[in-house]
Amino acid sequence: MEMQQFYYDNKIVKKFLYASIVFGAVGMLVGLLVASMYLFPNITDGISWLSYGRLRPLHTNAVIFAFVGNAIFAGVYYSMQRLLKTRMYSDLLSNINFWGWQIIIVAAAISLPLGYTSSKEYAELEWPIDIAIAIIWVVFGINMIGTILRRRERHMYVAIWFYLATFVTVAVLHIFNSLSLPVNALKSYSVYAGVQDALVQWWYGHNAVAFFLTTPFLGLMYYFVPKAANRPVYSYRLSIIHFWSLIFIYIWAGPHHLLYSSLPDWAQNLGVVFSIMLIAPSWGGMINGLLTLRGVWDKVRTEPVLKFFVVAITGYGMATFEGPMLSLKNVNAIAHFTDWIVAHVHVGALAWNGFLTFGMIYWLIPRMTKSKLHSTKLANFHFWIGTLGIALYALPMYVAGFAQASMWKQFNPDGSLVYGNFLETLTEMMPMYWMRAIGGTLYIIGLCVLIYNIVLTVKKGKAIEDELAEAPALQKISAKRLKGEKFHPWLERKPVQLTVLATIAILIGGIIQIVPTLMVKSNIPTIAAVKPYTPLELEGRDIYIREGCVGCHTQMIRPFRSEVERYGEYSKSGEYVYDHPFLWGSKRTGPDLMRIGGKYSDNWHFNHMWDPQSTSAGSVMPGYKWLFDNEPMDYSETQKKMQVMVKLGVPYTDEEIANAQKSIAEQAEKIEKNLHADPDFVKSYEASRKKAEAKGEAFVPMRNREIIPLIAYLQRMGTDIKVKENVQPKP
Repeated sequence: MEMQQFYYDNKIVKKFLYASIVFGAVGMLVGLLVASMYLFPNITDGISWLSYGRLRPLHTNAVIFAFVGNAIFAGVYYSMQRLLKTRMYSDLLSNINFWGWQIIIVAAAISLPLGYTSSKEYAELEWPIDIAIAIIWVVFGINMIGTILRRRERHMYVAIWFYLATFVTVAVLHIFNSLSLPVNALKSYSVYAGVQDALVQWWYGHNAVAFFLTTPFLGLMYYFVPKAANRPVYSYRLSIIHFWSLIFIYIWAGPHHLLYSSLPDWAQNLGVVFSIMLIAPSWGGMINGLLTLRGVWDKVRTEPVLKFFVVAITGYGMATFEGPMLSLKNVNAIAHFTDWIVAHVHVGALAWNGFLTFGMIYWLIPRMTKSKLHSTKLANFHFWIGTLGIALYALPMYVAGFAQASMWKQFNPDGSLVYGNFLETLTEMMPMYWMRAIGGTLYIIGLCVLIYNIVLTVKKGKAIEDELAEAPALQKISAKRLKGEKFHPWLERKPVQLTVLATIAILIGGIIQIVPTLMVKSNIPTIAAVKPYTPLELEGRDIYIREGCVGCHTQMIRPFRSEVERYGEYSKSGEYVYDHPFLWGSKRTGPDLMRIGGKYSDNWHFNHMWDPQSTSAGSVMPGYKWLFDNEPMDYSETQKKMQVMVKLGVPYTDEEIANAQKSIAEQAEKIEKNLHADPDFVKSYEASRKKAEAKGEAFVPMRNREIIPLIAYLQRMGTDIKVKENVQPKP
């Protein structure tokens, strides 16, 4: 049999690995800064681009797409070449993939702190960057499929199945969730509204975790764990069951993020059923990974790579058991909107994604540099301090979450809330937030140890260059199944058929859940009293989105006695029909704002946004002083925004659009007049006027500053429907 020589492309693997390490450090440091803001809320006082609401999405995007994303590409490019016995299809496409992805990351790092955001969780980037992501993802897919088609290995190993499913599903999720109509190059509105937008977002959000943070890492697990252990995968049959059941079931589970919300009950219940079913394939994968290490447990004690893999797989098992449990309605009623969810997410991120990446780096770098790891002791130290960091991060957050839920729901004998002031519950969380910051610091110290260890390993090793390999050419074989050949072995040598079947498997759940919600109007009953936002309120809503307020405040009152007592009448699906995008939120660091409109005066909101602690003692909300700057609010695109909204189904009339500027002036003037009722406001207002005049600067009236439209939006929230005070929810 003729042997062919070729070179594996190690340089592209090196680029992605180094990028993963660098961006991992950056993303985690931003996370530590964000965690510190719970303890020192005014640490970046007055600096808009360093505010909590803008940095939180930067942290999540940096960790998910920069740290984990680059690790995925590194692992896929390394393993795929060796599993298929061929170089990647195109060096040019490989490099376009690398540099394009890094440009996207830099664009995110610039745009998010500047406030350019869609506000959708894990999908905050604006439409030009979304298009760039789609293009680069397609480049990656073409390169992968081209490599598969020119392979020298007949059968595709299980890791390749997971890579293909990842490519197809992430493309579908990203494109459909990101559909929007642009207002300008840096602003757009989601084509979906309210309940529909929430369903599509969490169909994406849950499955972004499934198909970006899970399936590609399962593929990496199936390659690197057997390699590191020098043993075959425990069960080939279990891997088949694991793959097909996982990709089919996972796509249905998104609605469990929206339990007790205004989403139709049938969609919620579907999410619950399939979430529970997820335990079986998820634990099947965990068992397959851990049992691959049977017979080498003595080696695990001394080999840091295997230690990282064991904790990573265990973390995957814990997170994928907890996820289905959290989808049970009685458990979800306790955990949702609390820090319990923060703990759940970080067990998966820090243990499963982080530790598998670290183990992969420690295994790959010595092999590509043809040397030994500089220090096994340092790698073991990294493992233990990282494990301690995960424990100190997660355990306090679990305690905090359970404590929050318990305090929110406690009643006095007379029927009043024990903790009527939301801030009373927040104050009790401070010790847990301190422990979280310490745990995160330990985890970052571990990463710094890795960087030091890897730098010295690379220095003493050889330069990472393309690796010479040899394999026999793939002989042509009939496309038909051979005599006695079972279906799946046949499918493993037919990449097109496997990809088509995987695509069908992931599309079924999405179609059945989303299409009826989008197409059947009876699923979202309308309310005649609900009207579109005024031009000023629309601009205020955009400021609310820009500042990331949705990261701390929800706009979804669930039908619980405690929430109705605390916030007002529970939310109705028809109240959100003009919300592009929806702003239900996923975490309550502050109280729900659905019924905040009219609850406080304009002056209260004015003072609260300037100095939150002055109106709410114990608050961890930062001040938003840049909203008060002596700079005029830009209303030049208000009419264009309204025209885009009309295209999305919001019933603005031509007259309303034409008179937008007049409407803005009238409503803003009323708010400024209300502010003058406060003597302190009048005093500071006159002082600022004199200061501007002394400097020779043009003085901008308060009615023309950014704080005014934000107040208008806050005062509008939840006021469309008239409800009685403290109405008890339906059972």
